[in-house]
Amino acid sequence: MYDTLLVPTDGSEGTTAAATHAFGLADTYDATVVLVSVVDTRNRFGGWSTGTDPDEPTAMDRAEAEAGRALQRVADEAPPGVTVESHVERGVPHEVIVELVESRGIDLVVMGTHGRTGVKRQILGSVTERVLRLADAPVLAVGLDESPATDESATTDESVATDE
Repeated sequence: MYDTLLVPTDGSEGTTAAATHAFGLADTYDATVVLVSVVDTRNRFGGWSTGTDPDEPTAMDRAEAEAGRALQRVADEAPPGVTVESHVERGVPHEVIVELVESRGIDLVVMGTHGRTGVKRQILGSVTERVLRLADAPVLAVGLDESPATDESATTDESVATDE
């Protein structure tokens, strides 16, 4: 059913929860998990260069190094026997993810609903929302609370999430 799962991650809590789900699916279906961290290349803070010293790491170098560390932290959580590939990419996150779905023949994208985008994106997250709309593969959006509801709690009004 699933041969290749794509998990975009920035190492935040939401993306770690998504990776946990993907690892479980990969273990069940003997699938490969492709982890990707996309360094956003849109010029938000005055550019990626820090100056003229060629030995000084640029902001892009630092962002890529942090992305690599985030990938490693997530990959280290994979259960034994699950094949994991890790990639740091540059670009606009949702565009890179959709391109990977197409170019790699991804069977399922597993994404967190919360990333590092702050209060403005509390419900779903702009990257996840765009991938849901644009990707040709199914997308599993995983919330921060991944604990299953019990039958008792599922019947109470307190178990219903609101936007308040």
